[in-house]
Amino acid sequence: MLDINFIRENQDKVRQMLVIRHADINLDKILDLDGRRRVLILGVDQLRQQRNEAAKNRDIEKGKQIKEELDTKENELKGVESELNDLLLRVPNIPLDDVPVGKDDTENKVLRKWGEPKKLDFQPKDHVELGELLDIIDIERAGKVVGSRFAYLKNEAAILQFALINFAFETLRDEKILNDIAAKVDPTIKVSSFIPVVPPVMIRPDVYTRMGRLDPTVIEERYYLPKDDLYLVGSAEHTLGPLHMDETIEEKSLPIRYVGYSTAFRREAGAYGKDVRGILRVHQFDKVEMETFTLPEDSRKEQDFIVAIQEHLMQSLGVPYQVIIICTGDMTNPDARQIDIESWIPSQDRYRETHTSDLMTDYQSRRLNTKVKRSDGKTEFVHMNDATAFAIGRTLIAILENFQQKDGSVIIPEALRKYTGFSEIKPKKPLS
Repeated sequence: MLDINFIRENQDKVRQMLVIRHADINLDKILDLDGRRRVLILGVDQLRQQRNEAAKNRDIEKGKQIKEELDTKENELKGVESELNDLLLRVPNIPLDDVPVGKDDTENKVLRKWGEPKKLDFQPKDHVELGELLDIIDIERAGKVVGSRFAYLKNEAAILQFALINFAFETLRDEKILNDIAAKVDPTIKVSSFIPVVPPVMIRPDVYTRMGRLDPTVIEERYYLPKDDLYLVGSAEHTLGPLHMDETIEEKSLPIRYVGYSTAFRREAGAYGKDVRGILRVHQFDKVEMETFTLPEDSRKEQDFIVAIQEHLMQSLGVPYQVIIICTGDMTNPDARQIDIESWIPSQDRYRETHTSDLMTDYQSRRLNTKVKRSDGKTEFVHMNDATAFAIGRTLIAILENFQQKDGSVIIPEALRKYTGFSEIKPKKPLS
């Protein structure tokens, strides 16, 4: 949420932002409601003062009259504040200066690439074919049990899932590795290990709204449990972000960094007909996520640090990728800057998104009321970042397809072998 004072004092900047973010927001209505709210607050304060004076003078009739007028004004104020707040919750964040202006994902920009896609001397199989051949992904039986866009991961794929989780958790808790990564980004980064968390996979609607992840543009993607008035999370950071809701953190305690693992749920309502084959776009998936809380002046370099961690993880696996900065028209509302990593998928002969990194500045913390108390006693809102360590299903696709062999076997990246106990997955069925 943007500060209403900022909106009032920077109207031209906010109008320009709404244009480049393609946001259908009536800024004039917001400003009108804000003006009415301030007039009403002044009126309410004056009536409360008059009521106190009447009580002091024991003027019961006047006090009664003022109370009725005050009740009317307070109800009017409550209504205006509610309407204003609803509109403010829909206003997107201000993009940082280096975010490219664009209408949609076709105008995202490649920042850099790592690794050369292998030139295979055979026709690559996609992950669905490999999953069947290796007997590690069963989509057909999942379809019978629950329907489309679900899958069973079994045998070596199940072991690989937990290998990825262990690899990510071990890396993010190793301060030597993190120091090496940070030194290449910015030597002033204050390094601390990530605190491991297994967060809840359900969240209250009011908290989800405060996270900025339940606005009208995404609500159809969410699974709602009406009997319990709870939503299933769409990613681990949805319940990692509110960990310090309504709290004030001491400056010396920042940064605070978490790594969380959970199952996530999305309807994929807006993806009808897209990626229906396999496990690239499913309703239930597992992710290892990073969530960090920093001082405002450190949040930009914190995102760069997080992206460097993501790159370290992917380079350790040996999967070719490209780093993308997302344009204004393709970012979600809370983001001030979004960086994605897209991994090479041989069967599609192109890069596909496997990682996202979101810098929200104080957009979420303002809604969550998460503050930092400075050493001089002043308080302000912290800045928040969240990012993917591993989206398990998509990373499995990248591993299977990039390390497949002509005979249908798949070589396991060396970084994962100490967790898997095997270096290769061999076909369980003859090649067709």
